[in-house]
Amino acid sequence: MGDVIQAPAVPRVPVLIDGNASSEHFPVRRIYCVGRNFADHAREMGAVAPASREARGQPVFFLKPADAIVIDGQVPYPPGTRELHHEVELVVALGADAPTGVLDPADAGALVYGYALGLDLTRRDLQAAAKAKGLPWDTGKSFDHAAPIGALCPATTLGPLDGRAIRLEVNGELRQQGSLDDLIWTVPEILHELSRLYALRAGDLVFMGTPAGVGPLQPGDRFEATLDGLPSLSGRILPATG
Repeated sequence: MGDVIQAPAVPRVPVLIDGNASSEHFPVRRIYCVGRNFADHAREMGAVAPASREARGQPVFFLKPADAIVIDGQVPYPPGTRELHHEVELVVALGADAPTGVLDPADAGALVYGYALGLDLTRRDLQAAAKAKGLPWDTGKSFDHAAPIGALCPATTLGPLDGRAIRLEVNGELRQQGSLDDLIWTVPEILHELSRLYALRAGDLVFMGTPAGVGPLQPGDRFEATLDGLPSLSGRILPATG
């Protein structure tokens, strides 16, 4: 029995080896995203930031489709919105399946293949309207070209993430800046929490949340994201296609 339609291509992220372009690619299975993982961003979105680690509660998760990734930086302005917003984030790429059951945070590092920079693009007006009605806000987060991503850097060549700065400039103006030390939930903690809800597999990406300073993008805008030690992510917003 054959397929009744042609199977779509698997989305793939380029990989840098020792800082150089390679012929290797990372096939993407699923994209998980963490909401409100920087206290300053939680506050700017009108949420109450936890006063201590013990008061964190549970992390907020949502998903984007794997084919929402953009690897060439060229992002068409999406339909249905007048408020496309940027959110710069560390992206974690899993290179191994998690064992059955809840993952111990101490074992989480063994799953990580590498890291990249990404933008969690958001149709903010659609998200806000859904929130106001108590409805799911998938249309605000999950849409075509909603996950621009830079090249992956293997974790073995990067070293610890502690203290690294993450930044986003739009048209040469600094919009977002933060430190990975300010993550409310660390990478091992997030993988532990995700494993309570999902079967984590090789090919999964995790967008780790954004610092404060999220704001609008317009057609013609150019963006550049940087994080110490990672390949930069740059691109531009194209006119809407329809």
